[in-house]
Amino acid sequence: MDVSGAILVGAEERMGSTTFQAIDPATGTALGPDFAEAGTDDVAVACALAADAFPALRDLTPDARAAFLESAAEEIVALGDALIVRAMAESGLPRARLEGERGRTVGQLRLFAAVLREGSWLDVTIDPALPGRQPLPRSDLRRVNMPLGPVAVFGASNFPLAFSVAGGDTASALAAGCPVVVKGHPAHPGTGELVARAVRAAVAKAGLPAGVFSYLPGTTKALGGALVADPRIKAVGFTGSRAGGLALVRIASERAEPIPVYAEMSSINPVLLFPAAARSRGAALGAAYVASLTQGAGQFCTNPGLVVALAGSELDAFEQAAVDALGRTPAGQMLTPAIHGAFEQGVASLEAHAAVSVIARGPVGEGINQARGALFATDGDAFMSDATLSHEVFGSSSIIVRASDLDEIARIVRRLEGQLTATLLFDPEDEPLVAPLVPLLAEKAGRVLANGWPTGVEVSHAMVHGGPYPATSDSRTTSVGALAIARFLRPVCFQDMPDSLLPAALREDNPCGVVRRIDGVRTPA
Repeated sequence: MDVSGAILVGAEERMGSTTFQAIDPATGTALGPDFAEAGTDDVAVACALAADAFPALRDLTPDARAAFLESAAEEIVALGDALIVRAMAESGLPRARLEGERGRTVGQLRLFAAVLREGSWLDVTIDPALPGRQPLPRSDLRRVNMPLGPVAVFGASNFPLAFSVAGGDTASALAAGCPVVVKGHPAHPGTGELVARAVRAAVAKAGLPAGVFSYLPGTTKALGGALVADPRIKAVGFTGSRAGGLALVRIASERAEPIPVYAEMSSINPVLLFPAAARSRGAALGAAYVASLTQGAGQFCTNPGLVVALAGSELDAFEQAAVDALGRTPAGQMLTPAIHGAFEQGVASLEAHAAVSVIARGPVGEGINQARGALFATDGDAFMSDATLSHEVFGSSSIIVRASDLDEIARIVRRLEGQLTATLLFDPEDEPLVAPLVPLLAEKAGRVLANGWPTGVEVSHAMVHGGPYPATSDSRTTSVGALAIARFLRPVCFQDMPDSLLPAALREDNPCGVVRRIDGVRTPA
């Protein structure tokens, strides 16, 4: 399958008058071909096609929709090595990382296929009629989750496969029965086009209307704004910067019909290190911290950007091990020149801060756009008095806060913004100190870890990859895992509706074979 640089609007391929190029971040050279810049006309046509295709996808049986998702996974696998080679060139990421990411991408599609067949996502609830109830009879009430409608998905820079064209947002929206219009990320347009063509092939094989999926490459903010503003779009999935996410939230809220924006935006993922753990294994933890921090040049939304611990000799051992480990860790290739520039600016701001000390820098890179790791330290008072110290620096940069006592650690936790993750490093004898902080951290983060590292997000039924603002724009949801489908569903109640006119899952004979809650009691299929 070739890369043409086309805009894929349903089954149509368009070539715009304005083009842009992909850039190899490791060399700075342009990668062919020229890519067409999608415009507002393309947005309007794609959204109209999506709205027209919505009834067909919505009414597809769960099993048929699951088969469509599995077909999309097979089409992506069938792209073979060409997909990996193109993604390597456009992202600077190594082969092993991208092969793993491809596996995660197709795994997500297959997970949602299994979710569809299992059926609990429908949340079928039936309150049968009680005509003889006194003082008033009860109508027959039947509730089921139904899809919202067309969804706009924004590809992420740091995951060209798993959080982009066919990533978790797209997979969960299609699973819910929502057509998808993808705004491709300009950092990896060739990768995006290849995956888009694979999804489009699955749409055709399933006999679905072509408007179920469209792919709009482009570099402009106006393109994304037009997509969110289109009245046929009913929800948005976004992974990126806080500024970008909030801009989309504003556009969505100012529409004649406001719509939800599920934006994953900003997190520094605090790590709390407790005394006994620091004393017994501080050196090992310090090395592991740097390994997590520098993985993928620190370009993960779950990167451990903050460590809070009691000042003292135990922390000194942890810090020294971290310094030594960073000194041995080569500079990492960053995804784009813009991301590298923002990283350098963030590190420079911390280096210039009067209350912050530089405790280590990694080796200088031999190429361009490489992140030289950075470790900083400050005290609790300084950290709490300057909110900028808790802002994310996207890349392998982190601050260690040397707290004066446990009460100060609790005060620091209370001051933190919302986070994707929070991590507790402790030994059994630390547990009395840890216990009061667990509920505080549960208020601040979507995932609370014990004795692990936050980088790495399992695609599973229980996973939550979300959190209070500004980690996400809606803390009630997750962008990873089976629960992600809930973002694109809404409950609908049918009252006294004839059985023949009900959605299949609500009919008396239960043709979908799903578990249902009948008169308050869960009833097997």
